[in-house]
Amino acid sequence: MEKMMELTQTYSPPSSFIKRLSVLDWLFAVALVAASLFALNRYGSHMDYYEKGVLLLAAPTFSWLGWHWKSVRWLMALLALLSLSAIAMYGGVLDMANQKFFLKYMLSSQSAILWMSTLFFLSTLFFWGGLVTRSDFGASIGSKLCWAAVVMGFTGMLVRWYESYLIGADIGHIPISNLYEVFVLFSLITALFYLYYEQHYRTRQLGAFVLLVISAAVGFLLWYMVSRDAAEIQPLVPALQSWWMKIHVPANFIGYGTFALSAMVAVAYLLKSHGYLVDRLPALEVLDDVMYKAIAVGFTFFTIATILGALWAAEAWGGYWSWDPKETWALIVWLNYAAWLHMRLMKGLRGQVAAWWALIGLLVTTFAFLGVNMFLSGLHSYGEL
Repeated sequence: MEKMMELTQTYSPPSSFIKRLSVLDWLFAVALVAASLFALNRYGSHMDYYEKGVLLLAAPTFSWLGWHWKSVRWLMALLALLSLSAIAMYGGVLDMANQKFFLKYMLSSQSAILWMSTLFFLSTLFFWGGLVTRSDFGASIGSKLCWAAVVMGFTGMLVRWYESYLIGADIGHIPISNLYEVFVLFSLITALFYLYYEQHYRTRQLGAFVLLVISAAVGFLLWYMVSRDAAEIQPLVPALQSWWMKIHVPANFIGYGTFALSAMVAVAYLLKSHGYLVDRLPALEVLDDVMYKAIAVGFTFFTIATILGALWAAEAWGGYWSWDPKETWALIVWLNYAAWLHMRLMKGLRGQVAAWWALIGLLVTTFAFLGVNMFLSGLHSYGEL
């Protein structure tokens, strides 16, 4: 009975939620609808019906997101301002990136992504400084730097998308097609989910752990960029010339990002449960809840990505499943987290066992994400190192 009363008190019907929306909430939604209709009117002739559908769905989707997480509103506004400013500076000429100061040092895709990398590293240092010294100021600076890194990273990705079309209409594509681009995407998605949980649970104490995995990804990104000249925009290989890529890859990396986040929270859980940093980390119940919610979100999107990947494979290769190494390891990742959630929901899995499992899951996911490209070959070999 007490459980039913608690659920009744916390449940908020849709009509109640709508009534709580402010004028600013509705203006945000109207602005998104207007922007979508403007883009459809101006560029609709260059889109297929799938792309038009995604564009029209973007307005209600991001409106809902902005209503539930207010920070998204200023983030989107700032990204629009910075990316459109960069586009205006280009004036349709790619070489302007080497001639105009703000493009060369701030807003060209490569410059913005380098700023993102620097800011993530600095954010990690401040988070750890705040954790070690018990300084709220250090953690606060770390959080602001993380937000700044997200802004610069997404700006870089949006500008890179535009730059690809300046190279050639047949070259232009969404920048999620190679390891360089998806490592940027992974870093940004992981950071965004961390920042959401930071605000939701009102704690910055997990930033030191989550930013470690982001910094590791950024470190690999910089090595890959220098050693392989990976920042150069390349034409899409034939297998990736499909609208499926635009929805399959982001869904996949929401899964990868949240799985990585859950593993780093698991590290914090294990440290606290063994008596380390006891007075500097959130309660074990909070850590357990973040770990569970991150895996639940990741599993949902990874499932969607796997289904979309099967549909894409049927269109590209004539079959839904071919036991390609990438597909096989994606299935292993899916089964791992399906089992984790089953044990959590059916058997009440908690504590150190769940944390160790989430941490080991990161190793499995890393091999599926990167190891397959390094050591195995198959239909997905276009993503090899």
